[in-house]
Amino acid sequence: MAPGKKPAAKGGDKSKDKGKGSASKDDNAGGSKLKAATAINTRHILCEKHSKKEEALTKLRDGVKFDEVAREFSEDKARQGGSLGWKVRGSLDAAYEKAAYDLEPSTTGNPKYVEVKSKHGYHIIMNEGRR
Repeated sequence: MAPGKKPAAKGGDKSKDKGKGSASKDDNAGGSKLKAATAINTRHILCEKHSKKEEALTKLRDGVKFDEVAREFSEDKARQGGSLGWKVRGSLDAAYEKAAYDLEPSTTGNPKYVEVKSKHGYHIIMNEGRR
């Protein structure tokens, strides 16, 4: 394996973690656990309908940047490419927060994302940073 390359992701719960850019629950098993964070810089795509979320996922799998997909598909006020900015623990919906804090940071051009259903609808979540 070339220096700086990460090993391929292992299988996980495919019902929530889909797509080439998604992170599986097993990604952090085996020594590369994420450091505890008190805040995350998070983005999301929020859709009321499952079918619209699936359309957004198709775009992401086709290589469209996360922020561009968010501008087109997200149904909330985070229209800045889905950016919610820095969020501290306890400030997000519980289902969203658990999924988001378990996700490693990535870029909008090569996002690692996870799907979650909350009382607000269907989210596709990515993080850009942790602190």
